Amino acid sequence: MKRRNLILGLILLVATVAVLIFLRHKPASQTGHPPPLDPNVVELSREAQRNAKLEIASVAEQPLERTLVATGVVSADQNREAHLRPLARGVAESVLVQLGDRVEAGAPLLAYDNIELGELVGEYLNQRAELERIEAQAEVARRFAARAAELLKVEAIAQREYELREAELKQATASVESKKAELRRVEEKIHRMGLTDADLETLGGSEHGTHRTASHNIMRAPFAGVITKYDAAPGEVLEPDREVFTLVDTSIVWVLADIYEKDLGQVKVGQAARVKVPAYPDAVFTGRITYIGDVLDPASRTAKLRCVVPNPDARLKLEMFATVEIPLPVRESAVAVPGAAVQVMGNQQVVFVQKDATHFEKRVVEVGERAGEWIEIRRGLRAGERVVTQGAFYVKSALLKEQISGEE
Repeated sequence: MKRRNLILGLILLVATVAVLIFLRHKPASQTGHPPPLDPNVVELSREAQRNAKLEIASVAEQPLERTLVATGVVSADQNREAHLRPLARGVAESVLVQLGDRVEAGAPLLAYDNIELGELVGEYLNQRAELERIEAQAEVARRFAARAAELLKVEAIAQREYELREAELKQATASVESKKAELRRVEEKIHRMGLTDADLETLGGSEHGTHRTASHNIMRAPFAGVITKYDAAPGEVLEPDREVFTLVDTSIVWVLADIYEKDLGQVKVGQAARVKVPAYPDAVFTGRITYIGDVLDPASRTAKLRCVVPNPDARLKLEMFATVEIPLPVRESAVAVPGAAVQVMGNQQVVFVQKDATHFEKRVVEVGERAGEWIEIRRGLRAGERVVTQGAFYVKSALLKEQISGEE
């Protein structure tokens, strides 16, 4: 009895396995499911293609612009960078700007008591008073000389007395001119400190009271720009060799890039260049090469390249990393597709080739250089084949979904 039950159990097991194998390999007409397809081919109905807004185009050879790519950093234009120092030794009274402030030309940056200017103003006032005294003496000498000339005509004085009065007049006139020269020397020093002729006229008057108020200087911005450095605080003693502010005009910037020795023969001063930065992946800034270094870095075998780039909206920030693309004059024909047609799957780059109205094949390709919106295809695609140019990401997603479903 037990042996018969065992035989019946084995027969039932074999029958079950046979049914499962039959169902697995049953034709599509009997199961109601489509036969398995090539895993590299995905099927998309016409309606799905319309919903995904697929665009398909024939591959053709076309001339591609070759570009040389170099990496660099956004830097200040050294011709538009000012390192501001006090004109003379002084004491800071108030700092009128902060780090990062944008200022206009002539904007006040720092108020400070200029010690040297105070001494110069005192000397100027003293020299001016002395000049007035000497001019008064010269006027007296002039009157005495004129009187002596009249008396000499009527022989009322001796010739010697007349000559003495003339000598006194010449001496007084020379003293006036000497004092005026000294006063002009002091004036020039004061003008270099920022005071004008109008300011000098008011020295010692009711506007200033004493000369002490005239020694208070304002440091101003020489041009419009951004404060990138400041080193001052109220009460600090400032020396003329101490840099208090750094002011940078960022409306034009430099991009300093490294160009390899082997590529130096392909670039020249005056060439146009395109600059891209990670902060604005879709933006392209145009510039021009103005300098190629004459000395190579012995370690990297690169020379410095300077590209001048307009930056009116200040989007390019100092010290940003940048990529410099230099179009080369050589143009070659090659098989190329729009950049959107190339997708990445795993560690491979692929395009989707249309096989018929509803089937698309994944094709692994080897890409070359990028020229604007086009990518060179070196291997894996022939001219005349039709590929998905827009909506390739949707096709990739559909293929991955089918592959996952098939594994289940």
